[in-house]
Amino acid sequence: MNQLTKAPLPQDIVVHQQSKVLELVYEGNQSYKLPFELLRVWSPSAEVRGHGPGQETLQTGKRDVEIVGIDQVGHYAVKPTFSDGHDSGIFTWDYLYEICQNQDAMWQSYLDKLKTAGIDRDTVMIKDAGHSCGH
Repeated sequence: MNQLTKAPLPQDIVVHQQSKVLELVYEGNQSYKLPFELLRVWSPSAEVRGHGPGQETLQTGKRDVEIVGIDQVGHYAVKPTFSDGHDSGIFTWDYLYEICQNQDAMWQSYLDKLKTAGIDRDTVMIKDAGHSCGH
């Protein structure tokens, strides 16, 4: 999304624990289901993204992650708490809609990064390794 485009606001947000997807329903009953794992590995937090290009930390071992809580942040975002303790990603409505629109490409990008690193989705992350913000 560019700076001039505003994402539509979701009319409903449903956390589906059994299927591990966050469902966003927009006007006209347009619905998107975002896997918890996708949201976790693309979290907009500094822990995941770093503080600039090249500081990203590749997330692994998140296949079974769950959303154990979700809080609204003002009128512009939600902040999920994941079962691995990650709770610092604030997902704006614009970013969530961007994920909805691009989830296939984002998922493939993640798989490509794993392949380049020579690891898979289930590789356990070493705690506190590679975090650019000291967490």
